[in-house]
Amino acid sequence: MARKRPKNPPAAASGRASPPVGQEAGACSPGASHLTADQNHQTWSHLFSELACKTAHFTGKPLAFLTATFLVVVWACTGPLFHYSDTWQLVINTSTTIVTFLMVFLIQHTQNRDTLAVQLKLSELIIAVRGAENRLAAAEDMTEDDLERLHEEYRVRAEQTLDHLEQRRGKNLQRAS
Repeated sequence: MARKRPKNPPAAASGRASPPVGQEAGACSPGASHLTADQNHQTWSHLFSELACKTAHFTGKPLAFLTATFLVVVWACTGPLFHYSDTWQLVINTSTTIVTFLMVFLIQHTQNRDTLAVQLKLSELIIAVRGAENRLAAAEDMTEDDLERLHEEYRVRAEQTLDHLEQRRGKNLQRAS
């Protein structure tokens, strides 16, 4: 039975960065038959992640937009040639539907990845700041009710801080006059 790897290995504790999941020392290709199901999943997940990131990077470039625009113009120009038939219309409708369907998954993947990266950076800052509440480092794992209670707690604290600052400003203005 394969041993499961922790999702967030403590790489910082050893001072060395651990290789990305699926990139362990001696990691095999996805076609290797001796991979466990977990290793195979990690390898396919890594390949998808790499492909999604490269595709998202390319589709965000002006060249990708110009290519799509060119294809639409070519399609529109061929309208008279095909007498604006149902098949001619079906070509663009089907193409855009397929592209849109696939882009939803790429966008979701890159958004999940970026959100996780931001959460990790914020967690590191919260943990590193002396006096900060470390429970906030894992706020994304809290329930909706917990987040609402925490939001209310911080809203009250912010109002108290604002009131305190306004009182200090008022005293400073009285002294200056």
